[in-house]
Parts: sequence; structure tokens; C-alpha cells
Amino acid sequence: MKRIFTIISLLLSGILTVAAQEYTIKFATIAPEGTTWMNVMKEYDAAIRKESGGRLGFKIYAGGVQGDEKSILRKIRVGQLHSGGFTGVGLGEIAPKVRILDSPFLVRNEEEVDMLYRDFGKEFEKSLEDGGYVLLGWAEVGFVHVFTSTPIKKSDDLRGIKMWTWEGDPIAETAFRTLGINPIPLSVIDVMTSLQTGLIDAFYTTPYAAIALQWYARVKYMVDVPLADAAGAVLISKKFYDPMPKDLQDILVRNGRLYISKLTQLSRKENAEAIKELNKRGIVTLAANEKDLLEYVEAGIRSRRALAGKLYTEEFLNRIEKSIADFRKARRGSK
Repeated sequence: MKRIFTIISLLLSGILTVAAQEYTIKFATIAPEGTTWMNVMKEYDAAIRKESGGRLGFKIYAGGVQGDEKSILRKIRVGQLHSGGFTGVGLGEIAPKVRILDSPFLVRNEEEVDMLYRDFGKEFEKSLEDGGYVLLGWAEVGFVHVFTSTPIKKSDDLRGIKMWTWEGDPIAETAFRTLGINPIPLSVIDVMTSLQTGLIDAFYTTPYAAIALQWYARVKYMVDVPLADAAGAVLISKKFYDPMPKDLQDILVRNGRLYISKLTQLSRKENAEAIKELNKRGIVTLAANEKDLLEYVEAGIRSRRALAGKLYTEEFLNRIEKSIADFRKARRGSK
């Protein structure tokens, strides 16, 4: 009898918990299950459920089961989803000026990345809000490298590769064309199949993502010079967020900033570790000489200028570049 009473109590407890949840945020991402990205999202979910007393929580769709980032955005617009984890490609669909964060050879290290978010973060956040979304946290993806099946010993070697670019990504397309590459645009979901069939033999991503997505297994080399620092963020639709009670909004945003900041720090650590792991798994790191590095930097400047007036204003680009130049000068002066 006591056992039956216990079972009934547990069932009632579960029913009450479900009934108490007022807001279920349907969240989607292309990040695979089992990755640090998803582990931190689950910690974030657990935290808001606990603090809200079960009134608020995520329903998470990982691994691209809801499609690529443009598909996720379409589903958010019609109310099938409410929130997503996005790279710069998705962010650019909402607020084009944010794509400047992904500009090739714009930043050289994590300190410069942090400076951009610190000095321009509010401006980027406002542009996302104007596009109909609330920022729950910046989730930096990390420094992106080029991976290939053939060795890149000089910049001219890039022109002979079959390079993937994310379909509809003007930043990557412009950057590669500036380097003399005719990229092959495909959805991110099609990359593995295209590597297997030989449609492409090169791609760009972070070292951690190369392992998490298993793309590294189809190539042999990684260029050691980072192409860019890939931006990322977790967003929620204002149409879903705005009607929420103020206390739940506060719980959602405050925990978002905490956990997604943690994700950025973990991503940086794991990208560094992933380079060592890739080397252990047979990926050869290719060093760029000083002449090629200067060519890459010049190509980056040309590609940024080519997109001024399309994704962002020239005035905004000038402010970004001046801020970085001033930051570098100040750091040199402090040494």
C-alpha cells in the first residue's frame, strides 16, 4: 500500500511539474548532440527550469534535425520554433552588419575579439533587436582554418582546390574570390556527402567543429593561419519573448549571458586542444610564409571593402578598423 501511494505521489508530482511549465522555448541548432555546445545548452536549460520553478524551459532540437540556419529562421518566423543557436550566416540574415565580425583576417587573437564585443556589442545587439530578436548571449565559434585534401605550400595553391562555401554566405564567397578561388556553395548539411563524393576537397571551420562534424576524416591538411574568427549567438524571437512575464525574461537573459559566456571560454580551450588532436589523427598543419601572410591580409582588406555598402556602411567599417588599429597600438605601447 505504501509503495502504491509513493508511485501515485510521483506521478502527481510529474503531472504538476509539466502543468506548471508556462513557456516552452523550442530551440534548434546545427550543433551535434554530445558536443560542448549542446552540453552547455542543457546546463542553461536546467538552470532556468530550476530558478523558474519549472515555469520556463527549452525543448532542444540539435544536429540540424530542423534544417540549416536559414530553415530554422523560416520556422521561427512562422512560429514553429522560437529560438536558435546561430553562426554568422544566420546572424547575417537578421542583422547584416554583424557579419563584419566574420571578416577574413580582421582580428589576430582573442584579445582583439573581446575588444570588438566590448566596444561594439551594444550596437550589434541593437541591430539584432531591430531584426526581431533578443540576444541571449554571444557564442563565439572560434578561429576558422582552411582544411584541404592537397597541400597548400603557397597562396597560388589555393586556386586549384574545390572549396566549399556556405550557400548564401557573402563573406566567405567574397573572401575566397578575392584569393582567386571559385567556391562551391552548398548547405552546411551537404558538406560531408560532398567531401565523400569529391564534389569538394576543401572546407573552412574551427578545429573543434572539424572533429565534432567528422569532416576532418575526409582531408589531410590544415592551414595554420586562421581565416577569421567565427561569430555565433543564441537568440530568441521577440514575438515569443516580449509577452513573457518580466521575471521569466530576467531569468532567461541573465542565465543566458552566464552560460553562453562559459561556452565561449570552453570553445576557445577546446579549439586549442582540437588542433593537437587533429595532428594526432594525421592532419598535417601547413605553415604560411610571411609573403603569403601579407597577401592574405591584403585580400582580407579588399574583401571587407567590397562588402561596404552591402552588409555594413563604410563609416561602420572604418570605425571597426580604427578601433582594432588603436587597440594594437596601445598594446605595443604597453610592452
